[in-house]
Amino acid sequence: MNIIQSLEKAYLKEGIPRFRVGDTIRVHAKVVEGDKERIQVFEGVVSGRQGEGAREVIRVRKLSYGVGVERLFPVHSPMIDKIELAKQGKVRRAKLYFLRELRGKAARIKEKERVYASVAGATQPEAAEEK
Repeated sequence: MNIIQSLEKAYLKEGIPRFRVGDTIRVHAKVVEGDKERIQVFEGVVSGRQGEGAREVIRVRKLSYGVGVERLFPVHSPMIDKIELAKQGKVRRAKLYFLRELRGKAARIKEKERVYASVAGATQPEAAEEK
């Protein structure tokens, strides 16, 4: 671990879920209006990630009243309250900038198929107790 990583370690935020480009996330960001502070939820598709450590930034894109809106969020910023994973997307790109030109159904991202423990052949705890 080099000097920069050891200094940044104190600023890293705990409890951030693992997400990738193409996933739909909810970012709970703190918004300051005058002397009041509130939390605003921004839900959209992660269209890019860059940086690492305390400098990591994600680009989130959503549609608001038919207009595409993109925001950059520093992941470990104190202005970010929490990040929730809504859906996992199935994409083959690192940056989804092509979504800017697409409209309607063409701009959708397929949802990743999830494998549950019962499907994978694992025993369920309820079934083991009944026997």
